[in-house]
Amino acid sequence: MSDIHALSGAYAVDALDDIERAQFERHLRGCDSCTREVDSLREASGLLAETTAAAPPPSLRDRVLADIATVRPLPPTADEPTPARTRRRFPLLAAAAAVVALLTGGIAWQVLDDGPQSRTEQVIAASDAQTFTQVLPGGAEATVVRSKKLNEAVLITKDMPAAPTGHAYALWLQHDDVMVPAGIMPSGTDNEVLLSGDAATANGAGITVETAGEEHAEPEGDVVVVFDFESEA
Repeated sequence: MSDIHALSGAYAVDALDDIERAQFERHLRGCDSCTREVDSLREASGLLAETTAAAPPPSLRDRVLADIATVRPLPPTADEPTPARTRRRFPLLAAAAAVVALLTGGIAWQVLDDGPQSRTEQVIAASDAQTFTQVLPGGAEATVVRSKKLNEAVLITKDMPAAPTGHAYALWLQHDDVMVPAGIMPSGTDNEVLLSGDAATANGAGITVETAGEEHAEPEGDVVVVFDFESEA
């Protein structure tokens, strides 16, 4: 390749042979523009470690191959103003990501991860999630989602009326004929609450009204709803 500047992308992702790498590294020692470009491309390839895989759209391969033809073959000139250099950096980052994907044996479409899921979200999205829903008098809705694999259960409420003054909704997991404390529902009509306890072996769950601020080893107040995990979800 006659233009050694154009090797910056391949160098950044370690795609040069030994001779090309040695030639480019000699050039790199005296070329500030290529040094900056290699640094930015390595930054882009590093971001791929923070991504998660998703199915690519059918048009991706053709579009990536077409876009490669438009990637800058020459480095920025020394007298180019700073704002223009800044504008050029973003297509270069995208080009580096495309090069890395192509060099790993095909097109791999990557999307930035929004961050780790909460435990509640993991239970709801679990592959073995079971859903049990009860509609309460007055139209409120309560749903328990259980994942045996994660050994967790989540209570989801909608339009739940407030507990009587001085009381709170207590949550329970049922093991045979024993109700085990599983938490207290926060105030509010709509909630998602992760139940404490061994959800995988439980055969049911329940909500009762108990005196606020007191600990109860077993239900003492009025039963609001009971969920049967052995019924068809």
